[in-house]
Amino acid sequence: MNTTTPLYALEICAGAGGQSYGLEDAGFAHSLAVEIDKDAAATLKLNRPSWNVHHGDVREINGRNYKGIDLLAGGVPCPPFSVAGKQLGADDERDLFPEALRLVREANPKAVMLENVKGLASARFTSYRELILEELRELGYEPQWQLFYASEYGVPQLRPRFILVAVKTRYAKKFAWPTPKGTPPTVGEVLLPMMASGGWAGAEAWAAKANNVAPTVVGGSKKHGGADLGPTRAKAGWLMLGVDGKGIANEVPGPETPINHIPRLTNQMVARIQGFPAEWQFSGLKTSVYRQIGNAFPPPVASAIGTSIAASLGVKAAAKKPESEDLERHLRAAS
Repeated sequence: MNTTTPLYALEICAGAGGQSYGLEDAGFAHSLAVEIDKDAAATLKLNRPSWNVHHGDVREINGRNYKGIDLLAGGVPCPPFSVAGKQLGADDERDLFPEALRLVREANPKAVMLENVKGLASARFTSYRELILEELRELGYEPQWQLFYASEYGVPQLRPRFILVAVKTRYAKKFAWPTPKGTPPTVGEVLLPMMASGGWAGAEAWAAKANNVAPTVVGGSKKHGGADLGPTRAKAGWLMLGVDGKGIANEVPGPETPINHIPRLTNQMVARIQGFPAEWQFSGLKTSVYRQIGNAFPPPVASAIGTSIAASLGVKAAAKKPESEDLERHLRAAS
């Protein structure tokens, strides 16, 4: 029988809060969110002042302090597995799967949810994936990988993500991956209100042309990639939707903008394409904000998977920010 008992999550590599917001929507309260980028950590604090946000390296976290937590979640860095990089996998110093597994051993959560890029699903990393699965099985979990497309969960872009969910054996029979939600909205449908908000007379015609989902938004890194909508192929895809992908605009088109203008997106528009709610704010300068948005896990996808995990734990969780006394009581009872 489902209850309304609150669930608690320890989230690593939280970024700007895409997964955080989705898990909160699914009913998970955050006992801790860990993020090494100062602007992204500031974004988390800006939107959720009551959260315990650790600005620092995940290696600094002692999982034993969260023994018995309901969920360990995170978007571990994707460069080791990205087709845009060297695909060094376990040989890449940015690979944080070992740290995630350390925290699983220390915290012994009821469930684990880790997301990464589609590249991790390639044959090149078969042995690496199996090593992760073997360790999780030894720790008492039933783990499985699944490839998700954000467009199947109401997000107006493709954005394939490779998701690992591992649930303790006693809960595993109740876990089922969420089912797709049908046809996603188009870029034009999602962005028309914003494109028209400055008085641009060409907004309606533009939206009619932007009648498909977007290419995957690419955030880049501090070393590579700026505030633009990705590599050459992605920019060509955006142009077919009537979007200039060579940069990010500071403002929406105004009344003086020609009707046949090919606009650039603002950061706020890119955030809508990623599935962020309109009220979510971002901290930092323009390029930093774009990278935060572009590297995020779309909240609707995180919400769908989080809801399935909550159901497997027998909980119809009520969204609830954790009170410190509640959290301490919960962790004592679980230890």
